[in-house]
Amino acid sequence: MIEAKQDLLKALATAIEEISPASALKAAFESPKLAAHGDLACTSAMQLAKPLKKNPREVAHALIAALERQPTVQKHVDSFEIAGPGFINLRLRASTLQAVVREVMTAGRCFGRQADNSQPVLVEFVSANPTGPLHVGHGRQAALGDAICNLFETQGWAVQREFYYNDAGVQIATLTASTQARLRGLKPGDAQWPDSAYNGDYIADIAADFLARKTVTADDRAYTASGDIEDIDGIRQFAVAYLRHEQDLDLQAFGVRFDHYFLESSLYATGQVEATVARLVAAGKTYEQDGALWLRSTDYGDDKDRVMRKSSQGGEAQELPGRPKVPDSSTGGRTPQGGGLGGPEYTYFVPDVAYHISKFQRGFTKAINIQGGDHHGTIARVRAGLQAAGVGIPPGYPDYVLHKMVTVMKGGEEVKISKRAGSYVTLRDLIDWTSRDAVRFFLISRKADTEFTFDVDLALKQNDENPVFYVQYAHARICSVIQQYVDKGGDPAAIACADLSPLTAPTESALMLKLADYPAMLSNAAETLAPHDLTFYLRDVAGAFHSYYAAERFLADDAGLTHARLALLTATRQVIRNALAVLGVSAPEKM
Repeated sequence: MIEAKQDLLKALATAIEEISPASALKAAFESPKLAAHGDLACTSAMQLAKPLKKNPREVAHALIAALERQPTVQKHVDSFEIAGPGFINLRLRASTLQAVVREVMTAGRCFGRQADNSQPVLVEFVSANPTGPLHVGHGRQAALGDAICNLFETQGWAVQREFYYNDAGVQIATLTASTQARLRGLKPGDAQWPDSAYNGDYIADIAADFLARKTVTADDRAYTASGDIEDIDGIRQFAVAYLRHEQDLDLQAFGVRFDHYFLESSLYATGQVEATVARLVAAGKTYEQDGALWLRSTDYGDDKDRVMRKSSQGGEAQELPGRPKVPDSSTGGRTPQGGGLGGPEYTYFVPDVAYHISKFQRGFTKAINIQGGDHHGTIARVRAGLQAAGVGIPPGYPDYVLHKMVTVMKGGEEVKISKRAGSYVTLRDLIDWTSRDAVRFFLISRKADTEFTFDVDLALKQNDENPVFYVQYAHARICSVIQQYVDKGGDPAAIACADLSPLTAPTESALMLKLADYPAMLSNAAETLAPHDLTFYLRDVAGAFHSYYAAERFLADDAGLTHARLALLTATRQVIRNALAVLGVSAPEKM
């Protein structure tokens, strides 16, 4: 049926060209809002009516006539109907609908996937500075980033997952000072406790392990503590390694992996920041004013020029009406810190420009950043810097997905703090309270740029109010029906080669149409960076299945009908399993 839909789109394009040769209208079908209206709907007649200066229903008749002359349409379409002001509804032949069942069973886990295209894409996400446990904002970013990576893999891209973080800078200095204060026996609330210190219990844990001279190992580093409370650099390195290890445990619990870790400090150590600044100066895209170095970012659409290097006179040159500060917030993502390992004090977007030049020069002509909504202001200046550097990077590089904050509700009240973190709910808290599956599904279930309320109580419900339960239960229910068939002596091979012609019930047609939508939905979700489309799709498929389950008997007296219906269930189970895998959510066989 997938091929049939593609052929019908080509037929529609031919029909549009026939009745309106100059039209640039793209051929497209929609799903009717009501199953009774047909299997596919087309609005082309209404879109063509105005330029053709004709009544939409008249155009609809002409389109149908042009379509009916084509062999593809004669093969796959059973009937046409004109509705309302000019909608064209198509009802497909039963054999066309039934073909998707065989297509899914033949392709299995590869259904919906495209062939490898050898194109590399780098997806940067989470990128949390190692200053504390991962919070729920990082969790939303991890779920979004991992799902986007999986989506691109289904479309044949060679995906690399990258985690970028700072192992120096102001926040790391605060982490070091906080740990040293704990080592000196101080605690939050004491008179000598630093005002800016991190107050979570995890600081005490770091201090205790440092005194015990423990070794900590993270995915990208390992360090053994000296136990010397005056060893500032040792405290810093141990604290960073300790928290990177903690982040790794969180990410492992969440089922997220990374291919590469990139340190902001490496951009300074290798001279990439200085080289980037030199490029911008040489290109004439900078100027000195008020003792500071500025980028002419307004040349590239920014609302004001940006400070690159702060004034050496103390204080910072001000960008009127003031450079926006980027706090470490519950939206998640890295917090740029600026600085230069003892060199000139560059503002935070300068190493960002150097970092993205590095991405491009490493061969990633396609790059996607998933970051918190508080990074919105960095987009224009980073892209301006990349254009000004003149290294061949196209406008609009990189792509961004910005997500808004997450509010956590439990017992009807907002949860704001975690004892371990001291000031926010951690990702580990959410997983412990509910499950990895629930956290992943929920955090992807809304568009990234909308605020989201995570209701812990809803995530624990075992009914159709809980969307992840509703979808997983559909999968488990199908497994149960098929197992019942096998337990009664049924032959699984008979399902694989079943005659599908008995599948003509309205609920069967509705379910098969949903299965046929899967490849196009995947492709569109990847193209638009919209993994939430999968959660909507899964709920629709689960709904179509549950309606089918309520309406028909699967283990019927007629063996042919039983085999056909179990084949449809097998295909439905496979599609649910495939889609859940893209989200990183399990497909349980029993619930």
